[in-house]
Amino acid sequence: MSKPTQGQLHNSWHNFSKYRPLIRELVTRDLKVKYRRSVLGYVWSILNPLLMMLLQTLVFSYMFRFDIPNFPLYLICGNTLFNFFNESTNMGMGSVLGNASLIKKVYIPKFIFPISRVVSSFVNLLFSLAAILLVMVITRSPFYWTILLVWAPLLLLLVFCGGMAVLLSALAVYFRDLQYLYGILTMAWMYATPLFYPISALPPFMIPVIKLNPLYHYINCMRCLVMYGTVPGPNTWIACIGSAVVMMGVGLAAFRKLQRNFILYL
Repeated sequence: MSKPTQGQLHNSWHNFSKYRPLIRELVTRDLKVKYRRSVLGYVWSILNPLLMMLLQTLVFSYMFRFDIPNFPLYLICGNTLFNFFNESTNMGMGSVLGNASLIKKVYIPKFIFPISRVVSSFVNLLFSLAAILLVMVITRSPFYWTILLVWAPLLLLLVFCGGMAVLLSALAVYFRDLQYLYGILTMAWMYATPLFYPISALPPFMIPVIKLNPLYHYINCMRCLVMYGTVPGPNTWIACIGSAVVMMGVGLAAFRKLQRNFILYL
């Protein structure tokens, strides 16, 4: 599979800029559909991670004990980022199939659909950050100046998820079973990500394997900035940036190649 050239990347960025109003409308539609007929509406973006954090704190604090200071904050930082990854890639995967009728009628750069789904999930993530702040207040966690840098891992994770959603959306057109298999993959991915356990609890031979997981580095970066008041070292930033750039490059290259025959399979 060929890598996207500089001209192709420029063309993709040009299309993204040109169709920003459409992306805005698609994101608005997704948010309205998600919270339609919901009494609490956007408040669920805060309540959902809080309730999940409370449930998992009860389970893992008493049934499976790990010596993690401020476990609720540790847990909600990891869950918030992983839930964004899970939601955005799942929504992005079905975006091309879900808009098949529109794609057949008018010309729109098709990668706009998975990207808009990821952006709408990112808006939900931004609301969920209020839940993290609330947990910090309740647990009397110190507010370090490094919290001002959380935008960096969040934006890099956005790029990573965007690339993966673009790739999955193209593959799902040809392999419909991917939508079912991906649920199993994300479950395995969740257990391979230190969300509710410290990486030090793993056998030494497993630690290098876990560090191959890009989500480990995004979540570790988030926890360093929020919980420990430290700026992660260069290896963490290299892993976060590298994963985002490579995933987006692979996603766009695969999508550009596979979209040629979309109409035959939609």
